[in-house]
Amino acid sequence: MTELTIPPDATDEHAAELVRDHVTVGDIVEVWERDRTGGDDPEVTGEVTGIEPGYLELDGRPLGEGSVRYDRIGTVILVESA
Repeated sequence: MTELTIPPDATDEHAAELVRDHVTVGDIVEVWERDRTGGDDPEVTGEVTGIEPGYLELDGRPLGEGSVRYDRIGTVILVESA
């Protein structure tokens, strides 16, 4: 597994660029939110189905139903490469 931590001062564009450099469509990832409070479970786990403007699409789900906005991402862990 490889891990990417998004700097807290990263803009949405910079965070998106970092994510694009770290994962590709078809990868299985764990996404931990930036402002996570407690708990040992990732916020979201799923297959990257799109690296969209504004958000990382997981399992083909829309925002609010599993996909994550770049400004909410604290850490992305690559679980399985495509």
